[in-house]
Amino acid sequence: MDAPKEAQPTGEFKCQLCGLTAPYTYYGQKPPNTRSIVLLEESYVMKDPFTPDKDKFLILGSHCSLCSRSVCVGTECSLFYSKRFCLPCVNENLEAFPLEIQEDMDKRKPQQKSFPCKKTDTRT
Repeated sequence: MDAPKEAQPTGEFKCQLCGLTAPYTYYGQKPPNTRSIVLLEESYVMKDPFTPDKDKFLILGSHCSLCSRSVCVGTECSLFYSKRFCLPCVNENLEAFPLEIQEDMDKRKPQQKSFPCKKTDTRT
C-alpha cells in the first residue's frame, strides 16, 4: 500500500467556544484505519497521540447542527443528542429538548457560571 505510515495533519480544528485548537487528520464519519467504525456525525478526528496503535483515534469536535459553529466535544461546549449542539443553542432552545436533557442542563448551570468562554456574556 502507498499510504504513509503517519497520518499528516489536514488542518487545525478550533472550538469557537473555548478556543481549543488541535491538528486534525480527518473530517468525516469513517476515520481511516478503522474497520467497522462509522461515527454518528461528521467529526474532526486525530490519531491518538498516546498510543502507537494507528487504529486508535480521538474525536475533537464537530459543527453545531443549528448555528454551524465549530465546537469541541467537551461537556462545557457541546452535547450530542442525535446531532451535535453547542450549549448556547441548547440553552436558547431548551424547551425543544427532552426533559432528561433539560434536567442535565439545570445541573450544569453552576459550572457554566465560572466558564470564561461564553461570548454572549460580555458584561464589564
